[in-house]
Amino acid sequence: MQHHTKGIPISFMLLGLLFVVCLITSNLLETKILQVWGIGMTAGLLVFPISYIINDCIVEVWGFKKARLLIWLGFAMNFLVICFTQIAILLPAAPYWEGATGFNFVFGFAPRIVFASLCAFLLGSFTNAYVMSKMKIASSGKHFSARAVVSTLAGESIDSLIFFPIAFFGMMPIEELLQIMVVQVILKSLYEIVVLPLTVVTVRYLKKKEELDVFDEDVSYNILRVREID
Repeated sequence: MQHHTKGIPISFMLLGLLFVVCLITSNLLETKILQVWGIGMTAGLLVFPISYIINDCIVEVWGFKKARLLIWLGFAMNFLVICFTQIAILLPAAPYWEGATGFNFVFGFAPRIVFASLCAFLLGSFTNAYVMSKMKIASSGKHFSARAVVSTLAGESIDSLIFFPIAFFGMMPIEELLQIMVVQVILKSLYEIVVLPLTVVTVRYLKKKEELDVFDEDVSYNILRVREID
């Protein structure tokens, strides 16, 4: 079933807004390293997996083309926020303001962390969308839960393999770096599994509401073909 309507569906717009908010928030939270029960992780873990869940929903209901558009939109908004924060840091602070140190620590992204974050997000998100799309075709639309978990595991693995070595190599012991990478992938995948019942209900509701269930047959997976959204 594939039905096209004019305009942007409200549900797609709301998911897109939440997707972008989660990405920007997770970038800010990545500046804090947590240690829970002796296990190291970044605070971005609290919100970043939600972007992958939304990615799954978009691909499942609207297809890879819409997901590609949303991923590039998220990338652009992330980049825009980084540009504005860097400008704010460069502007002179009021002499009576005492929050410069904290402000610069949170928003003063090191170039390598910015580069690592943007690259990891793009490749991880597109991997997630690609795997989800291909598995849907292969399974004739069945086994959504399995597809959601496998695609997230693939995307999160790529994300962690790119982000952490680039962002933190040389800043912490290799053993700690490897541990954080593995823990992030495991915990983010568990996050997906825990909220899976809600994801399933959301997807079913969206398919029924939008009268849409796109299969990406004859679709180009070239990530640069952003204009192809219909």
